[in-house]
Amino acid sequence: MDWSAPAASDIDTLRALADKNGVATFFWDWYGQQKFVSADSLLAVLKALGVNVDADSTVGDIHHALTETEDRFWLATLPPTIVARQGQHRDFPVHVPHGNWVHVTWISEDGTSGDCTQLDRYIAPRQIGDALIGRATFETPDHLAPGWHRIVATLEGGEVHSATLLVAPNHIDNGPLADAKRRWGVSAQLYSTRSARSWGLGDAEDLADLASVCADRGADFLLINPIHASSPITPMENSPYLPVSRRWLNPIYIRPEAIDEFADASPDVRRSIEELRLATNATDTADALVDRDRTWETKRKALELIYQIPRSYHRTSQFTHFVEEGGRDLANFALWSALAEANESCILPDEIASSTSPSADRARLELADRIEFWEWCQWIVSQQMQDAQRVATDVGMDIGIMADLAVGVHSHGSETWSNRHVFAQGMTVGAPPDMYSQQGQDWSEPPWSPRALAQAGYKPIRDMVRAALANAGAIRIDHILGLFRLWWIPAGMGAGNGTYVYYDHEAMVGTVLLEAQRAGAVVIGEDLGTVEPWVRDYLSSRGILGTSILWFEKDGGGWPLHPGSYRTACLAAVNTHDLPPTAGYLAGVQTTLRDELGLLVEDVESVRAADRLEREQVLARLREYGLLESASPSEREIVEALHAYVAQTSSQLVVASLVDAVGDRRPQNLPGTDKEYPNWRVPLCDADGVEVYIDDLPANERLNSLFTVLTASVRARK
Repeated sequence: MDWSAPAASDIDTLRALADKNGVATFFWDWYGQQKFVSADSLLAVLKALGVNVDADSTVGDIHHALTETEDRFWLATLPPTIVARQGQHRDFPVHVPHGNWVHVTWISEDGTSGDCTQLDRYIAPRQIGDALIGRATFETPDHLAPGWHRIVATLEGGEVHSATLLVAPNHIDNGPLADAKRRWGVSAQLYSTRSARSWGLGDAEDLADLASVCADRGADFLLINPIHASSPITPMENSPYLPVSRRWLNPIYIRPEAIDEFADASPDVRRSIEELRLATNATDTADALVDRDRTWETKRKALELIYQIPRSYHRTSQFTHFVEEGGRDLANFALWSALAEANESCILPDEIASSTSPSADRARLELADRIEFWEWCQWIVSQQMQDAQRVATDVGMDIGIMADLAVGVHSHGSETWSNRHVFAQGMTVGAPPDMYSQQGQDWSEPPWSPRALAQAGYKPIRDMVRAALANAGAIRIDHILGLFRLWWIPAGMGAGNGTYVYYDHEAMVGTVLLEAQRAGAVVIGEDLGTVEPWVRDYLSSRGILGTSILWFEKDGGGWPLHPGSYRTACLAAVNTHDLPPTAGYLAGVQTTLRDELGLLVEDVESVRAADRLEREQVLARLREYGLLESASPSEREIVEALHAYVAQTSSQLVVASLVDAVGDRRPQNLPGTDKEYPNWRVPLCDADGVEVYIDDLPANERLNSLFTVLTASVRARK
């Protein structure tokens, strides 16, 4: 063996090193073919995980790194986080100098404590350098309630170590779904759903109105796009799935006139705010896109005017309490916002490149007023979103708003700035090539490091889920497979040259379950794409609903799956935001756009032939179930029949897209594109491309007809 040879020449050892560190060495493509990950990709991913290798590593380097990986586990007195399930023991190792005693205790959230039982389990000690390390095995008690507890180890000599103990529910009780009643709801892109009183895009007041329209027609929930925080300056990121933080909200969704202090504004201030609103809605074309930059530039000016209005004592007290509750996380987010504003860029200078730099501490004093303004914006948007959820339940929805949780954050956002150590450097998240995105997808989001998450006791996930459920009765987790594994793409290598990195799914899912259980919320996982069957079974066994999209649910022969074969524990829909509205899909819009933009790998005519076959099979299935009678059904008849078909499944939840309810055709998002298509900027329109306002929805005949079909179909199928 030539120890100085490139690492790639000993690919078996390199793959063993990857396996030890939770990095996949191969994957299956959409044709079912096994694809091995290149040595270059493996080395880059391992380096990002903190393994002592790089692109120039030799065979000797990877052998040494393999030994270091095995030693690392023994050098830790306690695992950084221990995960147990309610009512069960969980054994865990404690490493000490061989022959030394150790005393291990548990401390619960409420302050009670007790000793952990040591198990009679001998494991030979390990020699690491000059030290001989021994291992004792202890177990957690089985009586601890679900919660965030601690394990404390006191070593001979007085040295103390502690670890997070997460006790998770075995199965979330699903809150309002516990009665087994089937429910239906509506999904909408909030920014695209405007009213005559909007500031250029849908906001919290529009959300309350839209929820009321849907509830009055029988809907039990309203699923909206992520409303996570975006850039505080323009140009703003259009994708709601690429936020700067998932812990905080986007103040662009504030309705200025609904702020309490607006009632005390002087006539001049009121007039100025109305002029700003009118300027926001000014447009020269009938097909104008959503313009976040124009909305935010004018709305921020209005917010600054209202911010200056004196608050009553109780409002001041509420704001102070909100800031105190937000703690360091809110302080860092507001500081980052102020710094981005002052530097006119989200990419900050090196001297303030992280929240822990001395210059950042000085900025906390220099920018105190702007920091308070950004904290105030978070208080206001949080209040207004909570009000929208309250309205939704007051008017009859037993779930209300269903929040959407993005899979990651912007690489230059506040979250990476505040907690840089939690993210893997030089990596982005995406997806391997598949039939819809044949060149793969790079979402340009840095992934969490599995190792850093464990060291942090999974607090970043806890806080993220807790924040999302503060204003909602349910949560949809985009790409829930990210709690199990994520497709990591080394910088500059392209989406097809990534690989999967695995996470501790017991800890990740356990965190979600604990926070959702405490909030009394429903959890839905978007588990589309290539998913091992055990993953779906695991999620179902924990009480997390899956997602079924009609166009993706097919039997072994490629035909649409029969309604009776759908999963019960899932949210079923005709389409999703990554597909065109159903009317557009039936017309082949997805193929036309991908062909025009050069996104197809296969011959376009072959793809169109597959589209026609899929449509014919779907229509045949609808006729089989008596949902279509006409030999030449209209587009609207087909759309309603498709929703009636999905409503005939046994799925606990059924959702209809608002775009389908009004006959829209243009996609909100075309995966695999950035500037080529106006992703996340298309307003809600009818079949003729004319914008539909919330004000017009109650009288919209097409919407009322579809919602009537859903109500009747869901209630008829127990």
